[in-house]
Amino acid sequence: MTDEATARLLDRFLGGLGALDPVAVWAHGSLAGGDYREGRSDLDLIAVLEENAFRLSTARALVGLHRRLRAEEPLARKLHCSYLTPATAAGAGRSHLTWAHDGPMRRPVTPVTRCELHTFGRVLHGRPPEGLLPPVPGSELRAFVVRDQKEFWRPAVDKARLWRQDVWIDLGTITHARATATLREGRLITKREALDLLPGLGAPQDVVDDITRRRYEEPAPAAPAWTDRRAERTRSYLGPAIDSLVAAYGTATRA
Repeated sequence: MTDEATARLLDRFLGGLGALDPVAVWAHGSLAGGDYREGRSDLDLIAVLEENAFRLSTARALVGLHRRLRAEEPLARKLHCSYLTPATAAGAGRSHLTWAHDGPMRRPVTPVTRCELHTFGRVLHGRPPEGLLPPVPGSELRAFVVRDQKEFWRPAVDKARLWRQDVWIDLGTITHARATATLREGRLITKREALDLLPGLGAPQDVVDDITRRRYEEPAPAAPAWTDRRAERTRSYLGPAIDSLVAAYGTATRA
């Protein structure tokens, strides 16, 4: 179920894209997976535009649309969208124009996102992912998950300053649990399922409880002493946990 402010933002976004006559607009992440929390979850979208509509003026129009929405809709700062065309959709390693984190950038649509779209993607407009977005082989998904844990998250664990921020605590632990489920069982899980899984993976229960309160309840601001302790407990858990996961599955993904 979509909350009122989210529905209004999506309506305005789709209306703004209307002049470009998009082939498709899809949601993935929490909004598609049934774990969306208005004001806390990101709005993760993919739009497919016609080849002949995608030019420099289009990019400027898209940036203008996002900036207008950001100025007028509080939730718009959480709206992220990558822009593909039917011809560029197949390239898993290809970077696409993306609006995310309050600005334009170029980044790929990852194998995880592609699998989400095929597994539980939500069609907001136009055609479904089938026929436009090639399916992701299991070996490609596993290789990406291992690489992400090894090359992005493991070095990040060593940067102590990052882990005093809620976003790193939340994404680091949840992403690790989701990576574990994908590698062990070949399935994608929601953030709620990841939080349920984490204690069994050895994650500190007080850290899991902290994430759960901030995502699903109305938490009080964290005391500085807890912020420091939480950072150390999370880093102490994640470093060895990531090393073990990569050691167990890294060789298999290269076979």
